[in-house]
Amino acid sequence: MNIEEFQDYCLSKKGVEATFPFGEETLVFKVLDKMFALTGLENEDFRVNLKCDPEWAIELREEHHQIIEGWHMSKKHWNTVYFEEGLDEDFLRKLIDHSYDLVVSKMPKKKQALLKEL
Repeated sequence: MNIEEFQDYCLSKKGVEATFPFGEETLVFKVLDKMFALTGLENEDFRVNLKCDPEWAIELREEHHQIIEGWHMSKKHWNTVYFEEGLDEDFLRKLIDHSYDLVVSKMPKKKQALLKEL
């Protein structure tokens, strides 16, 4: 999955916007103002930080050399995933979905209801 496909997939989800809160070199995807994915646009390798359940995050890091602790993020809750190093596109979409769903699940019920209306 390349960066354009990643961006299109993220933006296809309900309530998502692409933002640049950390400067023009870091693309951040938020669902109702909560970050669930970000990538550096100036990196040589296309890699994405995704939120992850802490137990699954450890499993993923042990099973896939393309997944490491979140770069400049909470190591417990974020993974950095190298997108162009052989991981299956369906698996990458699953990781994006998990990050999105995890963030949504932590939102207040009012925001979750709002998201369903979109």
